Amino acid sequence: MSTIAPTIAPRLRLSEIAPAVIQSEIRAMSVECDRIGGINLAQGICDTELPGVVAEGATDAIRDGFNIYTRLDGVQVLREAIAAKLQTYNHLTVDPQSEVLVTSGATGALYASLLALLNPGDEVIIFEPFYGYHVSTLISLRMKPVIVPLAEPDWQLDLDALRGAITSNTRAIIVNTPSNPSGKVFGRGELEAIAALAIEHDLFVFTDEIYEYFLFEGIDHLSLATLPGMRERTITISGLSKTFSITGWRVGYLAASSRWISAIGYFHDLTYVCSPAPLQFGAAAGLRQLADSSFYTDLASSYEAKRDQLCAALEDAGLQPYVPQGAYYVLANAERIAGANSSERARALLRATGVASVPGSAFFRPGLGDHLLRFCFGKRPADLDLACERLREF
Repeated sequence: MSTIAPTIAPRLRLSEIAPAVIQSEIRAMSVECDRIGGINLAQGICDTELPGVVAEGATDAIRDGFNIYTRLDGVQVLREAIAAKLQTYNHLTVDPQSEVLVTSGATGALYASLLALLNPGDEVIIFEPFYGYHVSTLISLRMKPVIVPLAEPDWQLDLDALRGAITSNTRAIIVNTPSNPSGKVFGRGELEAIAALAIEHDLFVFTDEIYEYFLFEGIDHLSLATLPGMRERTITISGLSKTFSITGWRVGYLAASSRWISAIGYFHDLTYVCSPAPLQFGAAAGLRQLADSSFYTDLASSYEAKRDQLCAALEDAGLQPYVPQGAYYVLANAERIAGANSSERARALLRATGVASVPGSAFFRPGLGDHLLRFCFGKRPADLDLACERLREF
C-alpha cells in the first residue's frame, strides 16, 4: 500500500502579513514625481527652511561631542523643554523625569506604545479618512483596525457609529487632530464624546497631535489628555518634524502616565535605541529659544495663506477643495480628471501638470476615496507658486 508524503510548507517564505504589504501611495507618487522632475505636493516632506536656532543647536552639539547614545528616554534638556511646552501650550502638566519619552519621530512613539500596551488581535478604532501609517502599523503588529467613517464634507464625527464600533475586543482609539489627510480639527464636543466612551469602556486613547501648531481661522488646539478622567489612559504623541521643518531628523516624543512609560521606553529602545543625539539638542534649542517669540503664530499665519493659495488654484482647476481647518493638506474632488480610480487620476494629473498628489484611496477602505486627491502645501513659496500656476493651466 503506497503512502503519500505530507506536504511540507517551505521554511523560506514571507510572513503571513507580508504578501498584503504594498508600497504606500504617498511614497509611490513621490518616486514617480522625482522620476519626471515634478513638483511634489504628495508627501508631507515640509521642505521649508528650519529655524536657525534649531540648526545651530544641532551643529553645536555635534562639535561639542554629543554624538553617542542618549538615555533611553532622551536627553534631559529636551525632556524638560517638552514638559514646559506641554504645560504652556497644551495645558498638560507632566514630569519630565518620568512622564516624557523622546522618540524616533511620532511614528516611533506610536509603534512603541502599541507594542507596550496592546496585544495581537486587539481591536483599535481609527477614523476615516485615516493616515495610512496608523492602519499599517496596527496590521504589522497583528492588531485589528476598526474603521469609523467621518461624514463628508466637514468630516463630522458620527457618535452612534463610534459607539456601535466598540466591541468586547476593543482596547483603544486613535485620534489624529489636526488630521492628515483631511485637515479636520476635532472640536471640544467631539473629544468629550470620545473621552466619555473611552472611560465607559476602559479604553486607551492614542492621540497623534503632530500638526498641533498648524491651525487656521482662530481655531484652538485641545489635547484630549486634559479632559477629566483622560490623563491616565491617554498617550499624547507629537514631535518637531513638522513644526521645525525637520522631518528627516526623526525627533518625536510622547507624554503618558509613569505607569506606562517604562514599558513603552523599553520597546522604543529595543526598536530604535534613541532619536539622534545631536538633533535632540537642536530640537531643545528651538523649543527653549522660540517659546516667547512670534514663531508659532507666524507659522500658523503663513500656512493659512498657503492653504488659501492652493485652495484657490484647485478651484480654478475645477478640483473643488475641502478647505482644511488645520495641518497642511487639502483633499480635493478630482472627478473631472479622466481615470477609473484615484490612482489613475493622480498619475494623469502628474503627467499633465508635473504636480504630484496622493490618490484619495490611500486614506480609505478599499473601494472608497476614488473621487479625491490629497495635496500638501507645506512647500517653499516658489515651488507652491509654480504648482498653483500649473494647476490653473490644467
